[in-house]
Amino acid sequence: QVQLVESGGGLVQAGGSLRLSCAASGRTFSSYVMGWFRQAPGKEREFVAVIGWSGSVTHYADSVKGRFTISRDNAKNTVYLQMNTLKPEDTAVYYCAASTVPIRSSPADFGSWGQGTQVTVSS
Repeated sequence: QVQLVESGGGLVQAGGSLRLSCAASGRTFSSYVMGWFRQAPGKEREFVAVIGWSGSVTHYADSVKGRFTISRDNAKNTVYLQMNTLKPEDTAVYYCAASTVPIRSSPADFGSWGQGTQVTVSS
């Protein structure tokens, strides 16, 4: 398994931007499909974005498409989530996750998870 540590969360006003980072341990980072998920209080964990091994394939939830960008730097063992035009409904704990299967959007397909980072968007 790979160990994951998220950072970059915080409090931002609506319309603002944040960039989340997720640092992975281990020498096989490039073999993992990486995803971002989020969970708001009282709600199920939901898919946000996923990126393939090389970074050339990405997939987004409709709710963030056009506003969020997922990327990865395999040399730095890091995956990023650039979040622009943030809305109050984006408020949640954001988790990065690693999967050994091709592009998926279900939390059940991801075997390694970080501890999460809080994102709060004020109106």
